[in-house]
Amino acid sequence: MIKKFFLSFFGSMAAIWLTFLLIVLLAVAGAAISVASLGTGLKSVATAEVKKGSVIVLDLAGYINERKSTPSLTDALQGELEDNINLSETVAAIYRAAHDARISGIYADCGGVAGGVASLQDIQDALNYFKSQPDKWLLAYGDSYGQADYYAVSGASELWLNPIGSVDIHGLSGTTLFYTGLLEKLGVKMQILRVGTFKSAVEPYFLKEMSPASRLQQESYMGALWDSMKSNIAKNRGVEPAAVNGWADEFTFTMSADSIKALGIVTDLGYRHQAEQRVAELADKKKFDDVNKLTIAEYAAAFDQTDYSYLPDVATPKKKDKTIAVLYAVGEITDAGKDGIVGDKMVAEINDLANNSDDLAGLILRVNSPGGSAFASEQIWEALQQFKAKTQLPFYVSMGDVAASGGYYISCGADVIYAQPTTITGSIGIFGMIPEIHGLLENHLGITTSTVKTNRNGNFPSLLNPMTAEQTAKMQAYIERGYDLFTKRCADGRHTTQDSIKAIAEGRVWAGSQALENGLVDRMGTLREAIYGMASDLDLKSYRVKEYPETENKWWEALLSLDELEMDADVIKEIKAQEALNAVKKLTEAPRVQCRMETVIIK
Repeated sequence: MIKKFFLSFFGSMAAIWLTFLLIVLLAVAGAAISVASLGTGLKSVATAEVKKGSVIVLDLAGYINERKSTPSLTDALQGELEDNINLSETVAAIYRAAHDARISGIYADCGGVAGGVASLQDIQDALNYFKSQPDKWLLAYGDSYGQADYYAVSGASELWLNPIGSVDIHGLSGTTLFYTGLLEKLGVKMQILRVGTFKSAVEPYFLKEMSPASRLQQESYMGALWDSMKSNIAKNRGVEPAAVNGWADEFTFTMSADSIKALGIVTDLGYRHQAEQRVAELADKKKFDDVNKLTIAEYAAAFDQTDYSYLPDVATPKKKDKTIAVLYAVGEITDAGKDGIVGDKMVAEINDLANNSDDLAGLILRVNSPGGSAFASEQIWEALQQFKAKTQLPFYVSMGDVAASGGYYISCGADVIYAQPTTITGSIGIFGMIPEIHGLLENHLGITTSTVKTNRNGNFPSLLNPMTAEQTAKMQAYIERGYDLFTKRCADGRHTTQDSIKAIAEGRVWAGSQALENGLVDRMGTLREAIYGMASDLDLKSYRVKEYPETENKWWEALLSLDELEMDADVIKEIKAQEALNAVKKLTEAPRVQCRMETVIIK
């Protein structure tokens, strides 16, 4: 009987593996067929030729990510591998092209870009730099321009709009969703513990509208962001900032294309083929098809991305030259998991850099995070301090769209902190939140419970019962101790007193320009300027730049990016169900103490 069981078991396992291998072989065969069907119409990234008179086609559609990441199996299976814009690669390619005599211009095709204001500013700065170089041109076209599209390309010499298109300039707004009414209907109570008058991340769970403090801070930092945006648009279009405010108030989206042009918002009206013919003229070609066009990825693939010697005052690196390490910290901060800034993985990455620092000139932490786990934030902070102590190398921070709460926690110990004027930062505060669902179970579902415990706090934390007065007091003291540690870390890193930090803390969110004024950051600038700043501070004439963590292309990316493979609907449902389960698991297993800023939908 036992023998029969094992024969059956191993036979089943063999069948499973054979089926798996058959699926792989079929997928490879399908990919080969797909490659054949592509013909010669698609230019391979590896074989793209950079000829004299080439034009870079900048496809501004999709979400802006900090850098190319290793794709997940889910992304690969659903064909979501190249829908986003790689900020690091895009900006580097534009700056490189500015000093490449073979590149005559950039054609920006605006199709609905989305991203943080600082990321858009980074692209705008790079495009403006490119346009400022001798014999370079920048032409943008849009069937219609969203505000993000327009902001990124507003410095173009020629801004083309479809004759029946529109330009949406409306300013900024922030919307917060409040769940208190829903929780009341469900019989769920959120038990809130926090430090900081402005720490409003928990307000949606016990208020039905934003508090005066939350409204004040949002009006303040959002006003600072818009001041920066409208000033840059005004400078790019040669008008006063008040004119841009007027465009926003007049609801430009509803205006005719002729009216939009008359205001100077765009320079030319024409259909896509007319804009493309103008690109051909600028590239000294008869037809658009004759232009040697390169995507950002194709152009970037032709170069060593660690070599910055294409820029003025940077010499060609030699074998002995040092490397500036750029370590990306992007996403929510968690104790464990796969996505975002995972505490133990980030600590291991920092330790690895410290243990292999002989070739390093310094470390730049690129932060784009709203925060998360207070515990993981402390572990990352401590690892960075160990890096400084062990290597005696400089440690800088470059802030992206957001570096708030836990994102600021991991940044505050840097020797120099760079931010964009439109970076969202600060939010130095702590909170804890424990749901209590007794009302949901008993009043709505008819479920009652009984508990046995050996000690009065034996069942803490419990979703089934409210906290006692003793538990609430001790948890509040726990939160306040975390806040005291947070502000101490900031005070030590900023070389000031804890009282000075507390005066600008209280969970308040600041725009980067405001953070420069109150001492939370040191310099305004992009990641590129942080790299140059470190090189200049170290008097480096030549160096390399390397990004960490290193990314790798999985086999399924190369396979599935060749074509969009259709998948069985049941498989897609299974993947989506797993994603939902992971989301629930993430919520239930979240650390009790959080350094996180509020979620605000900015548009």
